[in-house]
Amino acid sequence: MSRREAQKRRAKVMVVDDDPGLLRLLTIRLRAENYEVEPVNSGPAALEAAARFRPDLVITDLRMEPMDGVTLLRELQTRYAGLKVILLTAHGTIPDAVRATQGGAFSFLTKPVEKQELLDQVQKALKISGIPAIDEEWRRGLVTRSPFMEEKLAQAHLAAGTDARILLTGDTGTGKEMMARAIHRASSRVSAPFVAFSCTSVAPEILESELFGHLKGAFTGALRDHPGVIRAAEGGTLYLDDIADLPTALQPRLLRALQEGAVVAQGASTATPINVRVICGTHRDLAQLMASGRFREDLYYKLNVVHIDVPPLSRRREDIPLLVAHFIEQIVQETGVRRIYAPEAVELLSTAEWPGNVRQLQSVVRQNVAMSQTQVIPAELVEAALGGAGGRLASFDEARDDFTRNYLVQILQITAGNVSQAARLARRNRTDFYKLLDRHQLVPAEFKPRE
Repeated sequence: MSRREAQKRRAKVMVVDDDPGLLRLLTIRLRAENYEVEPVNSGPAALEAAARFRPDLVITDLRMEPMDGVTLLRELQTRYAGLKVILLTAHGTIPDAVRATQGGAFSFLTKPVEKQELLDQVQKALKISGIPAIDEEWRRGLVTRSPFMEEKLAQAHLAAGTDARILLTGDTGTGKEMMARAIHRASSRVSAPFVAFSCTSVAPEILESELFGHLKGAFTGALRDHPGVIRAAEGGTLYLDDIADLPTALQPRLLRALQEGAVVAQGASTATPINVRVICGTHRDLAQLMASGRFREDLYYKLNVVHIDVPPLSRRREDIPLLVAHFIEQIVQETGVRRIYAPEAVELLSTAEWPGNVRQLQSVVRQNVAMSQTQVIPAELVEAALGGAGGRLASFDEARDDFTRNYLVQILQITAGNVSQAARLARRNRTDFYKLLDRHQLVPAEFKPRE
């Protein structure tokens, strides 16, 4: 098998039917087409398996016990928004299947199921879902086993099939530029340039020139066409990072370029047509900036056609060991040096807070490999790179104590230090409430208003 073939992802299909013969037949047919199939014999079993298998498509019988296909459909819609479901129905239950389709099922198939019709419906459902059995090259570098992250990638792949503008939000270091590059690779513009530009990367006085281009030389006065990043991405994708920091004076120019499909370079008298797909990224709250007048509302809606929020590493902790292995392989390819982590070091990495997200994790791994004097990286080296215990995720008891103290502070502030009233609001007797205050070193008198 070639490396390219090995990178192909098989779409995941769950088949649910209480008829063992039909379940086996459908499984064989789908596996013959290289789908990854999970056969289950009941609705409850399907819900349990879905959390583990994370199907791209579910094919379920309509009439089953103890949970029928419609109930399963509703449960799946609640838990996994956008998941497509195909119903299997006998001739006598076609009206029920039609109603279920109107209620959100993708389609229905009548028994006995004709093979080609089955495969056609599966392909259509997967195509609409944005998760066909496709070459995974488009998402290289985005290493994940997180269901949450997979949902974001599915959304990105679906958006890549359009020319809609995309707004990527998320904390610093979550991989917004990598997501933008993946969208470009999955789009019809893949053979054209991908240009990434941060709105904070150059001084404000030359930002306009860098974006829109200029004709006159900066020092000699000689005519020179500097295209700017918008025109440099002609035919391809322009990723504008830190879009929230675009000066208000330049926001109308960007809006006009998007509306008219043309830019006017500094010093030029005519506009140059552009054909560019724009993706923007920010870690700041654009809605808040709009409310304060620092970001144009019309530009916001022009850029935010599709919104994808890239999750922080704290929302996808199951990816940390995978990412660590990925970064180590990168280092091996670059330097030939291989290190492995001690089990307690991996545990420390998996429970750290990671305010800098994936970017910080990569930096720590590179630092650990460079500083380790042994083949096995010890936990002490990880702790030193994280800055001591401050990088550790709080234990359950610590988190509970922190929550309790904050709660007590808030309730004392609300009641102005009146312990009887605070105890009533907390639904605790005064004796227990005083014990809580003493345990957390809180003095009610400090919350009373000063005269």
